[in-house]
Amino acid sequence: MNVSLTFKLASRNLFHDRIRFVATIVGIVFSIVLVNVQMGLYLGFGRMVTTMVDHATADLWIVPAGTKSFEDPSQLDERLRFRALSIDGVASASPVVIGFAEWRLPAGGTTPVFIVGSEIRTASLSPWDVVEGNVSALSIPSAVAVDRSYFDRLGVSKLDDRAEIRQQKVQVVAITRGVRSFTTTPYVFTALDRARAFTGMPADKAAYFLVQVKPGANIETVRRGLTASLRDVEVLTTTEFRNRSRDFWLFDTGAGAALFAGALLGMIVGTVIVAQTLYSSTKEHLPEFATLRAIGASGTYLYKVIIWQALLSAVIGFGLAASIGYVVVYATAESALPIMMTPGLTAILFSLTVVMCVVSAIAAIVKVMRIDPATVFSR
Repeated sequence: MNVSLTFKLASRNLFHDRIRFVATIVGIVFSIVLVNVQMGLYLGFGRMVTTMVDHATADLWIVPAGTKSFEDPSQLDERLRFRALSIDGVASASPVVIGFAEWRLPAGGTTPVFIVGSEIRTASLSPWDVVEGNVSALSIPSAVAVDRSYFDRLGVSKLDDRAEIRQQKVQVVAITRGVRSFTTTPYVFTALDRARAFTGMPADKAAYFLVQVKPGANIETVRRGLTASLRDVEVLTTTEFRNRSRDFWLFDTGAGAALFAGALLGMIVGTVIVAQTLYSSTKEHLPEFATLRAIGASGTYLYKVIIWQALLSAVIGFGLAASIGYVVVYATAESALPIMMTPGLTAILFSLTVVMCVVSAIAAIVKVMRIDPATVFSR
């Protein structure tokens, strides 16, 4: 009954002045949306820089020594692949070729593209989210797959459209959705031999070898065998290569640090906005709290009323901010840098909202507890 009465008083106190209530909620929504966008950009960037690693079919990656990320093209000798296949527990070692090339638009002009080539039969690194055409068609001579978000950049608009790469004719046989590069350079998927031709890589070279272990084999044991047998390479698990790529782009380049700093700044600004808004709202109700003190309300009771007000503001403000956040996520889904919204981030933002509101309420409580109950009689 006491909790019900406290909640009722807090809600009536909060909703009594609707203009002030709206101002409070707007402040909370603005701050949470700001933090949401900044953190969403950070997560989106972190997801995009590892998209190729995440979608590859591999237990282990054989990469040139010192490779910093997937987009760091170097060359491995094909002989390393056959050595890898001789290691006990290795089921396959599929070569992958990557590199930059020049795409010549049908109407004239050129644009850089990032070539990703693999063996079609093994599907070690094939295009995903295919909405038109099919991956098996990449075995056709001159066939490529592109993402529809890059149609304008590439000067194509549908299946079977044609262009040129390195003075060689290409034909679009598969179209993906959402397979975007964080560098904005379009990905172009093709078969292994054509990737070598497009990038100028020799026929006996590859950028990576994607290893799959035999059923029942221990991945760590296989890795130790590969490391002992192969020189001038690193053998990484998918998780290790993903983390290395993410760390390189997020921290070594400074791009991620800038996004994280923006998220931190958004959090600080949001906290200040919420604190100021709730503090001002509570100060406006000082006469009401003085009345409660005058009729014998305890300090604990006043604490509960103010904290309930803060929690109500947090729940309402977060609900509106989350709705706006999901609209932003949907609107940026196919942009160059989509904003991510994960269940974990949602939980963190809700906790942050509650903490900001409660901390702000506690700051206001200090002012309330200093009220002289006699002030209610002087009005």
